[in-house]
Amino acid sequence: MLKVGICGTIGSGKSTVCHIFEDMGIPVYFADDRAKVLMTSSVELIAKITEAFGDDCYNDGALDRRYLASQIFGDDSKRLLLNSIVHPAVCRDFVEWAESQKTAYVIVESAILFESGLDKVIDKSIAVVVPKQLALERAAARDSADIEAIKARMAVQYSSEQLQSMVDFVIENIYQDTLQEQVAKVDAILRKL
Repeated sequence: MLKVGICGTIGSGKSTVCHIFEDMGIPVYFADDRAKVLMTSSVELIAKITEAFGDDCYNDGALDRRYLASQIFGDDSKRLLLNSIVHPAVCRDFVEWAESQKTAYVIVESAILFESGLDKVIDKSIAVVVPKQLALERAAARDSADIEAIKARMAVQYSSEQLQSMVDFVIENIYQDTLQEQVAKVDAILRKL
């Protein structure tokens, strides 16, 4: 089984590309979604997060995301500590999930594929790239978020330019791409895999 990672900055269109893969019958593991699940279901992870950031991280078993965000916002050492707790758990979870699939390929989608260590458990990688301004516009429209908040999130991720030099394949997801054009790009990569 081939494990393929898909990465890209916020607003690049990774999810759209992943849904195209899903429509082609290829299972997709959405790392960010699974991280949120694991942070509220894994006894080991809950214990480590509580030990590192305090009992206020959880209210009646539910993760208080706002509180946790306030603990790591603007503090790189605390953000890196949280990542060192969560990322290995997500990597293990992905490998277990992949082993349970019955297809020739599986996809893992992660904005921080390389930063999280997921790149070490995959065989090939794809970056979905767009110009920075377009990514900002898409993310702001989708998340109704402040541009400065989006820029802060982008600042801790590799840029599209950096990703292009790190991956095996690149999908440019630009303004005029129709869904058919995106499907054709995905299909071309599948044929190469």
